[in-house]
Amino acid sequence: MSKMNVAVIGAGAIGRTHIDLALRHDAVQLAAIADPTDAARELAQTRGVRWFPDYREMLDTVRPQAAIVATPNATHVSVGVDCMERGVPVLVEKPIADTVEEAQHLCDAAERSGLPLLVGHHRRHNPIIRKAREIIASGRLGMPVSANVMATWLKPDSYFDVEWRRKPGGGPILINLIHEIDLLRVLLGEIDSLQAMRSSAARGFEVEDTAAIMLRFRNGALATITLSDATVAPWIWDLASGESTHYCRQHVNSHFLCGTDASLTLPSLDIWSYRDRRGWQDPLTLERTTPHEGNPYVEQLRHLRAVVECKEPPVCSGIDAMRTLEATLAVHASADSGKRVMLHI
Repeated sequence: MSKMNVAVIGAGAIGRTHIDLALRHDAVQLAAIADPTDAARELAQTRGVRWFPDYREMLDTVRPQAAIVATPNATHVSVGVDCMERGVPVLVEKPIADTVEEAQHLCDAAERSGLPLLVGHHRRHNPIIRKAREIIASGRLGMPVSANVMATWLKPDSYFDVEWRRKPGGGPILINLIHEIDLLRVLLGEIDSLQAMRSSAARGFEVEDTAAIMLRFRNGALATITLSDATVAPWIWDLASGESTHYCRQHVNSHFLCGTDASLTLPSLDIWSYRDRRGWQDPLTLERTTPHEGNPYVEQLRHLRAVVECKEPPVCSGIDAMRTLEATLAVHASADSGKRVMLHI
């Protein structure tokens, strides 16, 4: 089977992840890298791949079958639109845009072009999440009632040597919380409203280091998320799931989902339920489900090809990602106003 030519636009941290995986993937091959930096040029040379300082020149010259947009968030829309205007389907890294209005602009461009627009909420491709979604959809938990998410870890002092990470917009709400909100949407459905508080007391920067969020889902379920990048703690998906080799894995759970018939913990996929009698004085039964581990970025590349070839619908479409963005931005709005924010998309 011939491979599909894919170009990567943006060679920062996440761009390099896509580049290295595409170089050894069974379904795609890396056609070019577009990024104006000297580091990107050197990376392309070491990988034996064509390099372009201007992504538009790359698109016009190479004419890839798909492009991965891993540029800074503020450029996602303009770069994505340029790709689609040239007939190139796009996988845009999360978040889809900085604002809901800009996200809508990109979705409109995709609709006009008739081309696929995918967004890189990569956790959706994790086998653990797929199994959890299957368990919940089967009715095994009964009616979903509540969920508790922990996203607590410590970013080192050196992380904040970059100035924008100390400013509003550079904190864990937009960088990390967006993953948790998207994951809860995948498992529990659409969010009706949320209320949030945030704090910068731990570091004293302009940007938040901690937040607490309460969410109400349209199916009646409630959830809480505790978020902080200033705590010595292991309770976060990034450390618990083994999804990335960049982190030292911690064998703990970070997500707890409770229903009227059973409860589920992630990433361990443990199911707690009653076998016979039901009540707080009766023994609970623990059923362990063996997690099937895999690299979600590898699966995402396979999925990209399948979508371009019209064999699968997008796991995360532009509209879908826009809903996650709306909810994430609503956390800031609620923290600013002190009021509950209703969601509309």
